[in-house]
Amino acid sequence: MIRCPSHTPTRRQVIAAGAGFAGLMLAPSAQATPQEMEKAILAFTGGVKPKEGRVTVDIPVLLESGASVPTKVSVQSAMQGDDFVTSLAVFNEKNPQPNVAVFHFSARSGQAAVQTRIRLGDSQKIVAIAKMRDGSYYMGAIEVIVTLPACAEDA
Repeated sequence: MIRCPSHTPTRRQVIAAGAGFAGLMLAPSAQATPQEMEKAILAFTGGVKPKEGRVTVDIPVLLESGASVPTKVSVQSAMQGDDFVTSLAVFNEKNPQPNVAVFHFSARSGQAAVQTRIRLGDSQKIVAIAKMRDGSYYMGAIEVIVTLPACAEDA
């Protein structure tokens, strides 16, 4: 015969459950913040503030789902001399990590453009930073609205 425990919780069980719930409520968020994104950008640029322009971030502004978002980033560059993109980084402000990806270019790249898919956990700002051969940095950004976050589908 199998014995079932009493359905009435003890005082200790209620206190332990309440403490566990309070711990979950006080736990740090699983999302990056705009401040963390700014720190990640400054780490990429070595503290240099990027100039606005030359970088285009092409993502649909309104997304039904953040699970697999088509993302294109391009930089206006001749890809010669000092007007040469050496790397391109993509950042977001509300996913678990602010760093999305870093792409590196060589003389054989032909153009400074990438296409990929990213997951977005919420409506947020996406920023792309281009590092030029002469040490300058340029940026482009876009605000996107996500109606169904990527992580909601995993639940």
